[in-house]
Amino acid sequence: MFSLFRYHNKAEKDLARYINNVFGFYPHNIALYQLAFTHKSVSTRKLSGITVNNERLEYLGDAVLSSIVAQYLFKKFPTKQEGFLTEMRSKIVSRASLNKLSMKLGFDNMVMYAKSHDRHSQFRSIGGNAFEAFTGALFLDRGYNFTYKIIVDHIILMHLDIDDIEKNDVNYKSKLLEWSQKEKHHVEFKHVGTQGDGFDKLYVIQILVDDKEYGKAVDYSIKGAEQLAAEKTWHQMEEESQDTEKQ
Repeated sequence: MFSLFRYHNKAEKDLARYINNVFGFYPHNIALYQLAFTHKSVSTRKLSGITVNNERLEYLGDAVLSSIVAQYLFKKFPTKQEGFLTEMRSKIVSRASLNKLSMKLGFDNMVMYAKSHDRHSQFRSIGGNAFEAFTGALFLDRGYNFTYKIIVDHIILMHLDIDDIEKNDVNYKSKLLEWSQKEKHHVEFKHVGTQGDGFDKLYVIQILVDDKEYGKAVDYSIKGAEQLAAEKTWHQMEEESQDTEKQ
């Protein structure tokens, strides 16, 4: 029978309980998961000069998560082509999707970050990053096969409706770029500025279609702002098309 006595202090025991409650297992190397929940705003440096935060685990987890989702979709949709599988994987591992997922899992209560920054505004990116870092920690702690089972059983099957994502979740950036290539139009995602600084920085993206200004959007990541601007642009173009048909 598993014993919490293997962990050395209350913080380790609390984190182990949380992971078991949400994901159904107890960590072997609890330090990896503590690192996964350590945001760069509270980074520390070891004597060797190595910065201690979750960015390296985030890098690893991003690759592992992408591989797991690709493998799952490959099995679930045996007759679908590469383009469909790539689009579905992009939807599932997008920053917006991971941020929403992290909120469902309660990551906002687990991530350690500088308290001078507002939780609600900052967590839009912190949560998704921490989930990728958690996946990296899980991979190092238990290996790929165990990680695959946890992600599929406790994330994809419990928290994601794959059929609904297939039908309804639109990647407007991809849709806009595909349209532009097919119809021979020039689309530019222009980074026109930033708002705030440090961890409060917002990115401003303006979309130009054949040099005409369309949707403009702001988000805590460039990719997020591009998606929002693309959605605005797509709907604006649909309205213009409808107005033209009425004339």
